[in-house]
Amino acid sequence: MMFARTPRLLLRPGFPEDAPALAAAMSDAAIARNLAVVPWPYTLRDAEAFLASPRDPILPSLLVFERTTGAPQLVGSCGLGRRPSGAVEMGYWIARPYWSRGFATEACAALIEIARALGLGTLEGAHFLDNPASARVLEKLGFGALGIIAPRHSCARGSDVPARLMRLSLGQAAELDEDEVLAA
Repeated sequence: MMFARTPRLLLRPGFPEDAPALAAAMSDAAIARNLAVVPWPYTLRDAEAFLASPRDPILPSLLVFERTTGAPQLVGSCGLGRRPSGAVEMGYWIARPYWSRGFATEACAALIEIARALGLGTLEGAHFLDNPASARVLEKLGFGALGIIAPRHSCARGSDVPARLMRLSLGQAAELDEDEVLAA
């Protein structure tokens, strides 16, 4: 079981008791529409099924919590998944109340370090063209565009949406220092 801590965040696997907080965080159509496999509307039953679904024993799927003086607050999720091509892809989302605070960049920087520790050579990423904020996160983390825009299905939209494919070489990734992550 993998865990990670950053200056502001705790990344950990999801547990069944996280289902209500996950369902509440995902109850925003603006989040679901920018993810490929998330249904809309997203219900408590969807959260329970997601948390109970089998996981790759090597590639982490982590919930992201803001560390506070009280109980940590669920702010999103990030993880690594294997594409049909065999490539490993990084995915992430942040709940709307936590947008524009650099949490996606901070969480994904920690996830990239996990990928390095796992010995992965590259990571892929993608963003729907109408989601420029996600593009900025990938660019800050050192991902480069592959020059490929391909249709990717969005369950929430019920259609294929143009997505830009990106890649990060883990051996040559741009190192983000803590100040850059916190300013992101």
